[in-house]
Amino acid sequence: MVAQNRTIHAIIIGDLILDKYIWGNAHKLSPEAPVPVVRVEKESFNLGGACNVANNLIAMNAKATIYGVVGNDMEGSLLHDFLLNKGIESHCYKSNRPTTTKTRIMSSKHQMLRIDKESTGNLEHEIYEEMFDSIQSNITKYHCMILSDYLKGVLSGGFTQKLIKLALSFDIPVLCDPKGNDYSKYKNATLLTPNKKEAMEATHITIHNDKTLHDALNKLQKTYHVRYPLITLSEDGIGYLDNGIFHKKPTIAKEVYDVSGAGDTVIAALALQLAQRKTLDDATAFANAAAAVVIGKIGSATATLDEIEEVLKSHPLVHDIESKIIVDIDDIDKIIKNKKVVFTNGCFDILHYGHVKYLEEARKLGDILIVGLNSDSSVQRLKGDFRPINPQQDRAFILAGLTCVDYIILFEDDTPENLIAQIRPNVLVKGGDYADKKVIGSEYAQSVKLIDFIDDKSTTNIIKKIQQQNAQ
Repeated sequence: MVAQNRTIHAIIIGDLILDKYIWGNAHKLSPEAPVPVVRVEKESFNLGGACNVANNLIAMNAKATIYGVVGNDMEGSLLHDFLLNKGIESHCYKSNRPTTTKTRIMSSKHQMLRIDKESTGNLEHEIYEEMFDSIQSNITKYHCMILSDYLKGVLSGGFTQKLIKLALSFDIPVLCDPKGNDYSKYKNATLLTPNKKEAMEATHITIHNDKTLHDALNKLQKTYHVRYPLITLSEDGIGYLDNGIFHKKPTIAKEVYDVSGAGDTVIAALALQLAQRKTLDDATAFANAAAAVVIGKIGSATATLDEIEEVLKSHPLVHDIESKIIVDIDDIDKIIKNKKVVFTNGCFDILHYGHVKYLEEARKLGDILIVGLNSDSSVQRLKGDFRPINPQQDRAFILAGLTCVDYIILFEDDTPENLIAQIRPNVLVKGGDYADKKVIGSEYAQSVKLIDFIDDKSTTNIIKKIQQQNAQ
């Protein structure tokens, strides 16, 4: 099982939602309108919204206390009973509004229609006061706070800011699942987790590549003073900033049946890991694995620690590889601070034994090894129209899989001189064939070290051998 150092007690404040599912089959169209007729076979209920966050934490062996509102109706009573049966300590305040209920019509595992019953206005002033007084009196019990906002009125701007200030005063991390266009009410939170669409609406930046993703994360951080801005990218994984450095983790889901509730699972997993004082890199890998579990299920599902461990076992590189590939060279100053930096470069087109031994020897010369990797266009200019054999993203990913390589930076120029000038490494490493040659960029390094290549081990020789075998 995934190791936990202690039992985490999380407090979740937000919009309580009851998810209702009507299951059936649709075999004909209505004679009244061009719509399918669903013959109902069964009905079921799930915890939604902030309740689903709490439910995910329980599934991950944490303790959960939830605060929110319900209506004086059957759905409110049902929701309260569900929470108790799940072992979630609930503080459900009665409000003059209906319990938020989302009814989904399902046929053959596909959602055909959703019907929402809700009220989205702010709560009565007395409820805000009662909730805050109760939370404040129990705050020392909790290891993390999650604000689960579905814009149903619970997390008003003033109330949200009071909660964030309270939690931070006790060194409790605050994670916010935001909604709307104005994120000012989440200012100073520890972590913010919008999805791609929500982040574009909030930042007014169209996210279509890694650069625009980085720009959006920077804007979230600078505008709202969030320690860890994070954007979930559906099938493209998770992007985030950690100490100002951009990271992107790929998704690891194989089959997608239903993405509803996946965001709840992600924020629950992140909260659990940060409360355990894990690194954000470990936390996002754990959250990615949890998301992979739940989107392979129908409805607002949960992921257990055993299920998450199984995913992580089958994807052992998910923690490391993508985070080693530096997208923005401006991050380099933060990466190399107070470290003895070793730099080398090359095309590394078909990675072979000689490459690995060379890189292993280079890594021994300092604290971190940074590899400058020629882009596809750069390789083509240097090696000819039929190179590279492997595209740059493949080459970068394979290099990043080596434990001796700490970071990879792609460069477009014919030489890495500009890159070396910016990094100014302690040790610049080149192959032994440079013994009587000027090493480009040597004036920017403290020292130059030549490492002999292994005889007869080269990409060119591998390509020639393949060509000879094909010719026979």
